[in-house]
Amino acid sequence: MAIIKHGNNALANITAFPSAIPTGKPVLLSTATASSSASIEFSSGIDSTYDIYKFEFINMHPATSGAKFTCNASIDNGSNFNVVKTTTFFNAYHGETIASQALQYLAGEDIAQSTGYFNISSGVSNNNDASVSGYFHLFNPSSTTYVKHFISTINLDNANYQQNEFVAGYFNDTNDLTNISFKFSSGNIDAGTIKMYGISA
Repeated sequence: MAIIKHGNNALANITAFPSAIPTGKPVLLSTATASSSASIEFSSGIDSTYDIYKFEFINMHPATSGAKFTCNASIDNGSNFNVVKTTTFFNAYHGETIASQALQYLAGEDIAQSTGYFNISSGVSNNNDASVSGYFHLFNPSSTTYVKHFISTINLDNANYQQNEFVAGYFNDTNDLTNISFKFSSGNIDAGTIKMYGISA
């Protein structure tokens, strides 16, 4: 079959560009830095502008050893963080001494139709050099048709173990999600930065 090639496809022949060309590249919307903070909440910028919202966690350090990094959402502009959700949770780990390693589903870390904060990490050490880093994707939070899916990948060190953890689930609500909150299961966020990006499909 012959390849059809138009003869007028040079840049000089283009008369106009579309007003907006989706690139799929993340657009930084907000940055929050913790300093002995009870939680970090994103209370603006989560709307129908973008199809995907990505949150990057950079060295989130707990004040309390063994605390788990958690998340919840609001549909009433932050008055309540109690959206019903269901999650799955599995991880891979490897000890520094190469004595122990596994890939496993953690039934105790998941939830089913719960309104509370849900775990996106297992327990994190509060040693000076320990922290949790990773990212969380929230899909189409302004949809009034679908539940709101999310996926998260976390990397942490706990008691000299390297752990890579994977969480997925959905907020079981067709109302707009207006706010997202992150905190540790006990104690403050001693330090760390979270960046929120918008991504167009």
